[in-house]
Amino acid sequence: MQSQIANWFNICDTLAPDTAKNFISMTATTNSRYVTRKPEILSGEPIIQGTRTPVRAIVENWRLGIRPEEIPLHLPHLTLAQVFDALSFYLDNQAEVNEYIERNHVSDELVHPAIKARLNQQ
Repeated sequence: MQSQIANWFNICDTLAPDTAKNFISMTATTNSRYVTRKPEILSGEPIIQGTRTPVRAIVENWRLGIRPEEIPLHLPHLTLAQVFDALSFYLDNQAEVNEYIERNHVSDELVHPAIKARLNQQ
């Protein structure tokens, strides 16, 4: 076991800092039952297994004040277990998921006025 850990650190030391960070975050997320990554789907962003739904979509609903039990009403292809697993994954990987949320944020000036008006009614 000690030699495996030493080898892992040697591998990380030889990688560029960003590559090592991505390698570490990708290997640290294998304990999730429903969250996975596939390089061909959203460039490896964490998604719900068997879907193209990113964890960030669930987190953004939750941040809007939607209770976890209600999220499957908004994303009906998901189960409650998948929602809770995604939120658990988020709590363990907040910096990474927050980065994906920030990258995919649509600025206010790009939102159509009709959509803004509708959002303001709610």
